[in-house]
Amino acid sequence: MASSEGFVPPPYPYDRLDKFAPLAKAHEGGVVDLSVGTPCDPPPASVIRALAESNSERGYPPSIGTEPLRKEIRAWIHRRFDIDVPLGQIAACVGTKEFVGTTPHWLRLRTPSKDTVLYPAVSYPTYEMGAILAGCRAVAVPPNAKGGLDLDSISADDAKRALMIWSNSPSNPTGALDDLEAVAAWGRKHGVPVFSDECYVEFLWNSPPRSILQHGLDGVVAVHSLSKRSNLAGLRVGFYAGDAEIVEYLKEVRKHVGMMVPGPAQAAGVAALIDDDHVHAQREIYQRRLEYMANVLGKWSGLQIDLPAGGFYLWFNAGDAWEFTERLAREGGALVSPGDFYGTGGSDKIRVAVVQPDARLQLVAKRLGV
Repeated sequence: MASSEGFVPPPYPYDRLDKFAPLAKAHEGGVVDLSVGTPCDPPPASVIRALAESNSERGYPPSIGTEPLRKEIRAWIHRRFDIDVPLGQIAACVGTKEFVGTTPHWLRLRTPSKDTVLYPAVSYPTYEMGAILAGCRAVAVPPNAKGGLDLDSISADDAKRALMIWSNSPSNPTGALDDLEAVAAWGRKHGVPVFSDECYVEFLWNSPPRSILQHGLDGVVAVHSLSKRSNLAGLRVGFYAGDAEIVEYLKEVRKHVGMMVPGPAQAAGVAALIDDDHVHAQREIYQRRLEYMANVLGKWSGLQIDLPAGGFYLWFNAGDAWEFTERLAREGGALVSPGDFYGTGGSDKIRVAVVQPDARLQLVAKRLGV
């Protein structure tokens, strides 16, 4: 937001829920926070050991990521998507939120003639904020019938001015899957770099993991995180991979501003990427919780609550979303997110993050009498 005195940050979306916290806290057992996608389950013991025993606390870690980390990222990409990405086209980032929030700025410096960031109209709010912080036009792309980007709706002028386009599949908050082949093709046709945020890719419920990298590396960058996959949101370990020229540019500019994942966190990332078993176990946990909470909230509210195609969020039409949020806080002691946090297209929706332990979800059900 701008004023005569310069940029004034808008209220952080989740701060708007503070008024409902006392309603939820009034319940014995306190608030059950289902508003933020913060993993609550423990990471593997091997990750904690690696974090404690890396002996990498004293030196400056490489901004692009240690070679062991980048090699494990490369191996994981091959296992998951059956593609080979050259090691030089892979780099670490300090979690993916900072990457989403800062990349438009770096790209604007690279191509000052472009001034537009395209992003999903119903989406994680940092896509829009990253554009605003870079002094760019933030142009929301509406969803198509399947919930992906409606590429045909993008005007010729917006395509010409586009610095980049964001895809998010599975989507936060909707869980919808994008047609990543079509998005990659659109980007190449129009000369627009495509950035594909794939941080929920381990949690697809009816299909194998999908990455935009499966449709070629030219002109695309995939962005991944260990936060959701391995319950490591506090370590801030993410990575990006794809187009050689774009990745090289970002590696160099990020190096100059000291964007470095701490050494112990990089060592823990190696341990997490080696281990697929804990991810399979976590998938089963999230799938069970999605089914459980869809049933609980559906019975309590009388609403139709469908399961997502991917991710660990329930996303459903609640009519008056803020009234629903207040009622659930009052009666169930749970906080959820009204859909307008994710754009005007979600104003009648609710997002529920099924991240809390089973016992906490069962406590909500007990309070609601379900």
